[in-house]
Amino acid sequence: MVNVPVYNPAGEKIGDEPIDEAALGGQVNAALLKQAVVMYHANLRQGTVATKGRSDVEGSTRKIYRQKGTGRARMGTIRTPIRRGGGMAHAKRPQEYRQAMPKKMRRLARNQAVLAKIQSADALIVDGLQLTEPKTAPFAKMLAALRADRGCVFATDGFQPTLYKSGRNIPRTEITDVAALNARQILSRRKLIFTREAFARFRRMVAGAEAE
Repeated sequence: MVNVPVYNPAGEKIGDEPIDEAALGGQVNAALLKQAVVMYHANLRQGTVATKGRSDVEGSTRKIYRQKGTGRARMGTIRTPIRRGGGMAHAKRPQEYRQAMPKKMRRLARNQAVLAKIQSADALIVDGLQLTEPKTAPFAKMLAALRADRGCVFATDGFQPTLYKSGRNIPRTEITDVAALNARQILSRRKLIFTREAFARFRRMVAGAEAE
């Protein structure tokens, strides 16, 4: 078992919450995490770049002038890349960059990313956070007290509009549903913060007691 520290919004430690590290994969598999991060980055690429090649531009395909006897260099079609208005050599075409990964591997990568944050003391739980209306200042103050103002992923139990609106303007801060967490999100930020309810749900998820 490993313990995740629990803090109040003022940054004071008030306890610990245990979680079975075996349920998170036991030990961190760096190769799996790299594969997952590369996949998520590849899937963010649009791949819609396109330029015109010599077959895409307008112009006759006949030879501009005869090969020999003119005293000039030989020249072919007007669409050649070396002439103004010609097509590009090695024109870029739309390309699909998406990669696939089995669901069990994605879940294991997410769990091991959480385990890596716990082992490096960069994961924590915040308890008692109460915001009745969207306010960025108290949310930012809480992150500063938790030393998470240089970047964090803040996991909530379901979509919390008040928390989301309070933190969405803060640089390097992502507020997300705990069920939507992935390895890239977790590893791309310095800190991983759960609300107490989100951590309880995450434990049920990794134990298989709750479908994702």
